[in-house]
Amino acid sequence: MQSVLFVCAMNAVRSPMAEAIARHYFGKSIYVQSAGVRPSEPNGFIVSILDEIGIDVSKHKPRTLGELEEWEGLNFDLIISLSPEAHHAALELTRTVAAEVEYWPTPDPTLVQGAREQVLDAYRHVRDGLVSRILDRLKVGSPSKQADD
Repeated sequence: MQSVLFVCAMNAVRSPMAEAIARHYFGKSIYVQSAGVRPSEPNGFIVSILDEIGIDVSKHKPRTLGELEEWEGLNFDLIISLSPEAHHAALELTRTVAAEVEYWPTPDPTLVQGAREQVLDAYRHVRDGLVSRILDRLKVGSPSKQADD
């Protein structure tokens, strides 16, 4: 596998988190991008919780699938959808794009209300789940895995 696209509803929380995590662990060994179905604004909580594990996403600008397709095309080996809306869009893409599609149901932490720490914990839960799944799914060809062998 050489390229992965993470897709969620708005490319503000789940998919940019997944993109940043994959880039952090796999560097240039796998080409990684993310996009959303609908336009959005950046989310400050992901900057905070990814910074906790040494990943900087402060420069991320949400983009739609249409914008990504316009800028560079949608030539990916694997499309991972993180929300039902994104999964539907990913399946539609496979009508014209030859890519494997996987659905990873991922909770939307923006729906959690309460004190700041409760909200951050919801984001951390999503982050930690994505770290685990990404490391497990993309581990083949990982420089860190090869060094461990």
